[in-house]
Amino acid sequence: MRHIAIVGSGPAGYYTAEAAQKQWGDNVRVDIFDSQPVPFGLIRTGVAPDHQAIKGVSRRYEATARLGNVRFVGNVMLGRDVSVPELQELYDAVILATGAPHDRKLDLRGDDLANVFGSAAFVGWYNGHPQFAGLDPKLSHDTAVVIGNGNVALDVARILAKSEEEFAESDIVAHALASLRGSAVRRIVILGRRGPHQVAMTPKELSELAKLTRAHPEVDPADLPDVAEDAALETGLRKSMAHLRAFAAGQARPGTDAVTVEFDFFGAPRAILGDTRVEAVEVERTRLENGKAAGTGETYRIPAGLVVACIGYQTSPIPDVPFDEQGGRFANVEGRIAPGLYCVGWARRGPTGTIGTNRPDGFAIVEKIAADMQDGSGKPGRPGFDALAEERGIEVVRFTDWQKIEEAEIANARQGAPREKFVAVEQMIEASHRV
Repeated sequence: MRHIAIVGSGPAGYYTAEAAQKQWGDNVRVDIFDSQPVPFGLIRTGVAPDHQAIKGVSRRYEATARLGNVRFVGNVMLGRDVSVPELQELYDAVILATGAPHDRKLDLRGDDLANVFGSAAFVGWYNGHPQFAGLDPKLSHDTAVVIGNGNVALDVARILAKSEEEFAESDIVAHALASLRGSAVRRIVILGRRGPHQVAMTPKELSELAKLTRAHPEVDPADLPDVAEDAALETGLRKSMAHLRAFAAGQARPGTDAVTVEFDFFGAPRAILGDTRVEAVEVERTRLENGKAAGTGETYRIPAGLVVACIGYQTSPIPDVPFDEQGGRFANVEGRIAPGLYCVGWARRGPTGTIGTNRPDGFAIVEKIAADMQDGSGKPGRPGFDALAEERGIEVVRFTDWQKIEEAEIANARQGAPREKFVAVEQMIEASHRV
């Protein structure tokens, strides 16, 4: 019998558990640990609340979770409840699938001013992550600046631009919906240091922005390269360019109570200005040199009362685990960290790829484990951890407990919404105890 511990119950964790079950069948026991009492990681707290179709992938993870040899072990935090060396003593293999839950630092003067947030925090706020539920961003200024040219920046801009009616079938949490209902934001500037041909925005996300009742996307035609140059782009980016060109032509028309969404290309943030709270963003105009943004020395200011930096994520260091500071991930060679210790997903490769990218990644790491571990080592595995948990008084949340939490969230949903998420661990634990 092989005993495997996976730390992290997001896509990378569950795809890896699925791969282990297919590799060894009944000859493996997999425990999936998570610091939260609820599973599915970024599917729950990272994917935009109005992207319910994407969240539907969790049904695949549920099928894996219901297998008799795969177990969810929630509300167990590394460092607080158990250490990596202790897990290594108990399990034949320990796989870190902790993702990249923290924001890359903006590292600008004024980035510590009030109402300046990273996207992990801001997205966590409107998605109900317990760590960020109390963020309380102020939406009292008419202008917000969103830094970044990827899909996360588009998500943030879309959420800020939507009308209340457009959240009807989403699982945005009540405190965020209430704040957005009273929002004074009517101008959203999406700031990117390079140009339209360098965006990491998908056509689907851009098309969603054009369909909103209030949003009026704008692109300065002067920022667009000659249309003939689009032919050399890969298909997805070429389609994205078609949307940006439509925005420049003014083909997306605002409805009542319009919210302007400006794509400000060739602008690099240089400082966040204000006394105690953000009042403006200082920007330097850039130009492309060998595909990279170079400053021109020309600066301008964007008055703003909210700044959200969507510039990437990094993995959290864990005691006793080598860490690659520059890459923002665990130090590893093709997923191997040390004998018996592995990593997968964003924890292995950094924050790149889609949700689906984690599936082949999970299967690949299981193949490496199979090559490293021909037979089980006789370690105690699941019974050993259960004894440790009882000794330390750890209140473990099982998958059946999570199902009680989910039932309560569904019952609490506003009309038309799939659920109303609990935003505090204590609420989740209480719901898990219901008979």
